[in-house]
Amino acid sequence: MELLDKTINSYFDVWLGPRDPRVKGWLLLENYTPTFIFSVLYLLIVWLGPKYMRNQQPFSCRGILVVYNLGLTLLSLYMFYELVTGVWEGGYNFFCQDTHSGGEADMKIIRVLWWYYFSKLIEFMDTFFFILRKNNHQITVLHVYHHATMLNIWWFVMNWVPCGHSYFGATLNSFIHVLMYSYYGLSAVPAMRPYLWWKKYITQGQLTQFVLTIFQTSCGVVWPCAFPQGWLYFQISYMISLIILFTNFYIQTYNKKASSRRKEYQNGSTATVNGYTNSFSSLENNVKQRKQRKD
Repeated sequence: MELLDKTINSYFDVWLGPRDPRVKGWLLLENYTPTFIFSVLYLLIVWLGPKYMRNQQPFSCRGILVVYNLGLTLLSLYMFYELVTGVWEGGYNFFCQDTHSGGEADMKIIRVLWWYYFSKLIEFMDTFFFILRKNNHQITVLHVYHHATMLNIWWFVMNWVPCGHSYFGATLNSFIHVLMYSYYGLSAVPAMRPYLWWKKYITQGQLTQFVLTIFQTSCGVVWPCAFPQGWLYFQISYMISLIILFTNFYIQTYNKKASSRRKEYQNGSTATVNGYTNSFSSLENNVKQRKQRKD
């Protein structure tokens, strides 16, 4: 394993250049192998889990879900607060910020972004709960793609560009996750479900987040600083892929449901009208039959 790690690390050093020494020796960052293994195990569970649960009774997980989602809500709130204050303390430039001019604030950002990277491992549990509860319809291509890629992408970010311009997307995402995981936590309590109205707006917020991240990342391309350009181009490409997938999800989930409800309403109205028409026709026929009998 050690030889494999050294070989992989040497390839990465050739392709991407020297790593940021400030994260040397940090948990899970020294070698890529653990992150890769976690990702492979995640995909295996996504594949085999529903097969195993096919003949099993679904688990409720209600109490665990409340605690889990509350924990991620608080973690996301902590990361959002620390990132905002760190950016403020370091006097970060919105248009382009390199990775070595923020002083002590850079280290604050790096420490918070490690937690952001680690949270992507914790969030694998989102999918595992879907499997245990047999909510397989929620395990979409978008869901698996997003979860499987984020952990890997942020391993590379933490090793090469762990602060500077990398802060923006993580800050927005942490804020969105405060809303999202609080929603999921409350929805695990049946009595709260009738009062939860903002699910649709969470998806809209995610799409807005991707657009804003593309705009802010593009600023670093137009007005460059010492932040590596290759990472900016990669982030723009990844955000575009998420916009495509999330837009498709939004259309499938909300626009088609609204269209389906309109059709059901129209069909229901027609059925009612036809019912009255048929009743009226039957009444008319009965009257005619009575008249014929009298004659």
